[in-house]
Amino acid sequence: MKKLLVVLSIISLFTGCKKTQKKQQAPPTIVKETTKKEVPFVWEGANVYFLLTDRFNNGNPNNDVNFDRTEETGVLRGFEGGDIVGITQKIEEGYFTDLGINAIWFTPVVEQIHGATDEGTGNTYGYHGYWAKDWTSVDPNFGTKKDLENLVKTAHKHGIRILLDVVLNHTGPVTEKDPVWPDDWVRTGPNCEFTTYENTTACTLVENLPDILTESDTAVELPDALLAKWKKEGKLSKELDELQLFFERTGYPRAPRYYIIKWLTDYINDLGIDGFRVDTVKHVNENAWTDLYTEASYAFETWKKKHQDQILDDNPFYMVGEVYNYGVSGGREFDFGNKKVDFFDHGFKSLINFELKNDADNNYETIFKKYNKLLNTKLKGKSVLNYLTSHDDSAPYDKDRTKPYRSANVLLLTPGASQVYYGDETARSLTIEGTQGDATLRSFMNWEDLDSVPETQKIHEHWQKLGRFRNNHPAVGAGKHNQLSKSPYVFSRTYINGDYKDKVAVGLDLPKGKKSLSVKGFFGDGTKLFDTYSETEVIVTNGKVVLDNDFDIALLELIE
Repeated sequence: MKKLLVVLSIISLFTGCKKTQKKQQAPPTIVKETTKKEVPFVWEGANVYFLLTDRFNNGNPNNDVNFDRTEETGVLRGFEGGDIVGITQKIEEGYFTDLGINAIWFTPVVEQIHGATDEGTGNTYGYHGYWAKDWTSVDPNFGTKKDLENLVKTAHKHGIRILLDVVLNHTGPVTEKDPVWPDDWVRTGPNCEFTTYENTTACTLVENLPDILTESDTAVELPDALLAKWKKEGKLSKELDELQLFFERTGYPRAPRYYIIKWLTDYINDLGIDGFRVDTVKHVNENAWTDLYTEASYAFETWKKKHQDQILDDNPFYMVGEVYNYGVSGGREFDFGNKKVDFFDHGFKSLINFELKNDADNNYETIFKKYNKLLNTKLKGKSVLNYLTSHDDSAPYDKDRTKPYRSANVLLLTPGASQVYYGDETARSLTIEGTQGDATLRSFMNWEDLDSVPETQKIHEHWQKLGRFRNNHPAVGAGKHNQLSKSPYVFSRTYINGDYKDKVAVGLDLPKGKKSLSVKGFFGDGTKLFDTYSETEVIVTNGKVVLDNDFDIALLELIE
C-alpha cells in the first residue's frame, strides 16, 4: 500500500496564530516524498472538532451586537463575538487540517431569542445557540446564511465535513421580547423527572423552556408572531410557498415537528450540510427522529444531484445523537426505567458516548480492548462519538487540565469516533472564576496561550501529531484492535473495506532512549515502517523495530 507520509514542519504548527508566526519558526524538517493512496473518509473513525460558535474566533466584529442585546449578563453568559466567519478563517489557515480534524460540529446558528433570561445565574442570552426563535434564519450575531454557505464550501475544499447542531425538542425561553409559542405547538409544564419514558419525553427540560409537542400529529397553524416577523423581513410568501410544496410532497400533517423538520433540512438542501448532531434526543419520541432522518436523507440526495461536482464521497447523510448519559456498555438500547429504546433504529448512525471519561484512567489496553469488543459485537455496523470534555458536562475528565497528553492518547486512540472539544488541544481552562454552571466550560478559545506559552505549544503539537495520524489512518478509529506486546505496550489496528486495507501499530508508555517494539505477526521482517511521531524510518528485524529517542509514544505506518 502506497501512503503519503506527512511530516509537519515546525513552521506550520501554529497556523491558527498568524500574528505571532515569526516567533514560532524553526528550521524545517525534511518532508518525506512518497506517492499517496486515497484515504477514505469513515464516519466510524472520524475526528470531530466541537466548538461553541460564539466562543471560538471573532471573524467579524461588526456583528457582535444585534437586537439590542446589551443588558449586563452573568460571567460568560452573554455573546462574546465568535462567529461563522471566524470558523471559516481557521479552516482557511489550516488550523483544523494541521490538527487532523476531518469534521467540524459547531453549536446551532439559527436565530436565537432576542431577550435575556435570569434563572438565578445572572442575565443569560442565547449565545450557545440552543434557544431558537426562528429556525428559518441565521442569527446575525453568528453571521449570515451566505457566511454559512461559504463555511461549508471552504470546509469541503479542505476535505472537512460539517455537522450542523439541531434542536427539535424545544423553543427558546419566554422573555419580554420573545412571546411563548401557541399552546398547540408547545407545553410549558410539567418539568421532566427523568424516571420514566413519559416523564422524560412529555415534559419541559427546565422551567421556562417550552417543549415542542413532537408527539402530536394534529395540524396547527403558524404562530402569528412568526408570520408577522416573516412579513416584516419580506420573506412571508417564500416561506409559505415552500411549506406548501413540502407538505404536498410528503403528505405529512402540518404538525409542529414537521414544520421544524422542514426548516432544519432546508440547510442540507441549500448548502450540502453533511450531517446533524441532534440535541436532547431522549426527550423526543423516537419516531420523530425517523422522520427527521428520512427528510434529511432526501435533502442530501437532492443536493448531491444538483451539485455533482461538489460531492465529497458516497457516504449517506450522517446523524449522531445526544442521548444524555448513554454509554457504550449499554449496547444499542437506552433504558428509560420503564421502557428501552434503540435509537440506532431511528436514523442514528452514532450516539455520543458519555462513558469514556469514566474509563480514561484505566490502563490503555483495558480501554481499547473494551471498545473494540463492544463496537464489533453489540454495536457492529454502528458507532459512538467519544469525548472527555464537553460544553454541558460538569464532571469532565481532567477538569484541571493536568493530564493533557494522556487525554490526547485516550481520546484519539480509542476505537470509535473522537470529539475534540475546542481547547482540549490547548488545555483551555475549564474552571473560570465567577462563573456558575456550564458557563465555566465555555470560555473563549485561548489563542493567546497558543501564541506565547511554550507548554501550550508543546501540548498542541502532541494533539496535532496524533490527530493527523488518526486522520490519515481509518484503522485507528474504525479498525480492529489487537495487543502485540504488553511491555513495552504495542498494539495494532487493521481496517479493511473492499480493496482498501490500512494497517498501523502504536506504542505507548515507552521508555526513554533506545527501545525495541514488537510487531511480530503483524509486520513481516524487512518491512519498512515510518514512525510519524519521531519522524524516523525503521525496518522490521526479527519481528521488532528499534527506536532511539526520548518520546514515550510511537505511531508506526507502512512505507511501500
